[in-house]
Amino acid sequence: MHKNYMKLKIPSYSSNESFARAAVAAFCAQLNPTIEEISDIKTVVSEAVTNAIIHGYENSVGEVIIECRIKKDLIEIIIEDFGVGIPNVKRAREPLYTSKPELERSGMGFTVMETFMDELVILSEKGIGTKIILRKIIGLKKEK
Repeated sequence: MHKNYMKLKIPSYSSNESFARAAVAAFCAQLNPTIEEISDIKTVVSEAVTNAIIHGYENSVGEVIIECRIKKDLIEIIIEDFGVGIPNVKRAREPLYTSKPELERSGMGFTVMETFMDELVILSEKGIGTKIILRKIIGLKKEK
């Protein structure tokens, strides 16, 4: 187990999305990220938590678990729900794809996550839930 970690469990209310984003940003601050890095992290957490709330639980309330681990200069963020799951992960990763066009969603959530992070893993099983694993090396751009 990683020595430096945090775990947060919240009900899937959209009002909790900003809290999750702020909590993860505060935890990551110990790595001394740039403003751009912290902004990227906040954005991906926002996208992943919003996906769990809107798509994972649809019109019901469930739990969203946010875990963060730090190992050297790597931050790993895991966002998990126990909702409906993603029927086709490959399709869901396509830019502009949305399963809820009536909500005027952009369909760019996974694309944004992939762009802002060094690694994105999506694990999902229909009727079981979805786990998003995001990894980013902090300070990578400072060295160039």
